[in-house]
Amino acid sequence: MANIVFESVRYKNILSTGNTWTEVQLNRSKSTLIIGDNGAGKSTMLDALTFALYGKPFRKIKKGQLVNSINGKDLQVEAKFTISGSKYIIKRGIKTNFFEIWKDGEMINQDAAARDYQVYLEESILKLNYKSFGQVVVLGSSTFIPFMQLRAGERREVIEDLLDIQIFTVMNTLLKERVTENKADINDIKHNIELLNSKISTSKTHNDSIRKMREVEVDKLKEKLREQISFIESEQECVDVLIEEVSDLNTGIQDKSDTKKKLQELQELDRELSNKHKSLSKEVAFYQDHDNCPTCKQGIEHEFKEGTITSHSSKTEKIEAAREELKSKGLVIEGRLEEIDGTESVISEKNMKMSEHRMATKMAMTSCKAIKQDLLGAEKDATEVDNNQLQDLENELKGYHGDQTNLFDSKETLSVVASMLKDGGIKTRIIKQYVPVMNKLINKYLASMDFFVQFELDENFNETIKSRFRDVFSYASFSEGEKLRIDLALLFTWRSVAKLRNSVSTNLLIMDEIMDSSLDTSGTEEFLKIIEELTADSNIFIISHKGDQLFDKFHSVIRFEKVKNFSRIAPQAA
Repeated sequence: MANIVFESVRYKNILSTGNTWTEVQLNRSKSTLIIGDNGAGKSTMLDALTFALYGKPFRKIKKGQLVNSINGKDLQVEAKFTISGSKYIIKRGIKTNFFEIWKDGEMINQDAAARDYQVYLEESILKLNYKSFGQVVVLGSSTFIPFMQLRAGERREVIEDLLDIQIFTVMNTLLKERVTENKADINDIKHNIELLNSKISTSKTHNDSIRKMREVEVDKLKEKLREQISFIESEQECVDVLIEEVSDLNTGIQDKSDTKKKLQELQELDRELSNKHKSLSKEVAFYQDHDNCPTCKQGIEHEFKEGTITSHSSKTEKIEAAREELKSKGLVIEGRLEEIDGTESVISEKNMKMSEHRMATKMAMTSCKAIKQDLLGAEKDATEVDNNQLQDLENELKGYHGDQTNLFDSKETLSVVASMLKDGGIKTRIIKQYVPVMNKLINKYLASMDFFVQFELDENFNETIKSRFRDVFSYASFSEGEKLRIDLALLFTWRSVAKLRNSVSTNLLIMDEIMDSSLDTSGTEEFLKIIEELTADSNIFIISHKGDQLFDKFHSVIRFEKVKNFSRIAPQAA
């Protein structure tokens, strides 16, 4: 059994609490009275503790309404408790949002989603869900109604909730939906079976027409294949012709390399002759323009001068004649190269045409492969379509018959489950096991309060109250003090059953204004006496408006006050 020892809760910027931490020690006194004016923040510790543990307020307000409306941000709560020697701190916040679980000074891994983190806290650490928390730890006036003042149906709901067997009611609702779905599925299956039988009959009737349609499709594909093959052969013939023509043209231009070489040789020779011509012409111009040597200043002999001019002029004339001859030869060679270029252009055009024919051939061959594949499928369909289609329909029909059998089996199972989930079924069996335990606990608590009656609840939660003399009473026939004893006995019985059911024990019990409206001064003292006797090992917090009556009845008192619109714990008087 998990024994949770709550140590403290502290909070700020929650409801009317401002930006200063408010801390309440939960285990310092056996009994603590919490008092204050309306709106002073007495019950805020309930919402802070509940929000820390479960991420939701205790009162019926929205989570966002917890944030202090003046500051509007930085809501933070921390709850400290010990379980089996390990110290835990739960931290939560809104604006900024955060949720942390600390164990023995180290934060537990937060890799999982926030919802999984909360499930881990409730199932693995607290082992106490929100519903049980409201029955075992915190009893608020807004949620607590004396059991004996409820109608029979409401009493049953309370017990089902206490024993956590309302799940069977939810299951019964879901079961009804399943029954409806099962009935609809059975009708659908029946309709589908009838439809399939009709399809099978129609399929058999049209077998011959389907086969003929498939054979026509096969013939079309064969004709299409023949056309493609013929087209491929035609394109290949064109390619062969072009190959031969290109080969002939290439043979006719085999002299291209030699011709280019000859032209280069002529051009080189012409450059040499041109350079020689320029040199001779320069010397002739020198002798024509000079009678004396520019270097030694001596005169140039007339005969030498005239001889040199005549000789060089003759040579230049020969060079000019040779260059003219080279020019004529060059024109012939250039003409041949132009012919070769023209032939090469024709070859390029023919190669382009060959590429086009080859591409068309390749596409046609790809088309042939696709047609052959379609033809194989069509030929197979033409011979097997009837049997395959009928086989598919019959297999489908067989599947529907199997589904129908399964649905009928499910219908029987659902019928059995429905009988178990009715009020007279499994819930009643569970309640039967707990009723004797409840009655024993109720009478135990009544006896501890010096109220010696025999109180019994039956399986429908109707009470029978007998005195020691076997006189039968009703709840209404008792005084308010006696009713209080009965209500408290039931209250502590539910607390004990909740502990038993959830395997949880805790030191903390908080009662928020539960008895304020029904107790006078003497009744209040009796109530406190009873609480003292029945909760010897607990830390009890009573939130009450009756501060003047209760102030000196508790081990400690916490007074809340409101200063400048913010709640705080009032300083203790010296």
